[in-house]
Amino acid sequence: MESTKESLYFIQGIEGYDPELGKLVSMMNYARHTLLESVGNLSVEELDFHIDEKSNSIGMLLYHIGSLEAAFQIMTFEDRDLTDDEWEDLSLGIVLGDEAKENIKGDSLDFYIDRLSEIRAVTLSKFSKLKDSWLDNVNFYGWDYPANNYFKWFHVFEDELNHRGQIRMIAKRL
Repeated sequence: MESTKESLYFIQGIEGYDPELGKLVSMMNYARHTLLESVGNLSVEELDFHIDEKSNSIGMLLYHIGSLEAAFQIMTFEDRDLTDDEWEDLSLGIVLGDEAKENIKGDSLDFYIDRLSEIRAVTLSKFSKLKDSWLDNVNFYGWDYPANNYFKWFHVFEDELNHRGQIRMIAKRL
């Protein structure tokens, strides 16, 4: 996901990807860059901070971003729903309930960044092997609505950008 600062401000094709997939990757690169800028060099204590008893921590949100992307890898690259075992593995980070508050804590920023990077590397590798026409493939999104893969991957980085906003708000409260 190497990008120069200047290239982040252009939605454009990227070598190694079909044209539309490259544009999608360039948008995802920008979203990830701004997310990582938002977390700076936060300590474990700062990553685990909760504004109140109902809030998520920054660490929980970072974990969620990775879990959601991993779920969409399965749903789009394998064109299927998650198995019970996969849901069991990813649901902690997707649902972000009380169980997540108890279990997603105590990890360094490097832990979260490494996890995000490993998951994104899989996404980028898969994208590099696909043709733009794959983006038009349609199947169900959730349980009721059809959606194409382009929308699903837009949703992945849209979700990341939304949580980046939450992360910035929490960081201001530290």
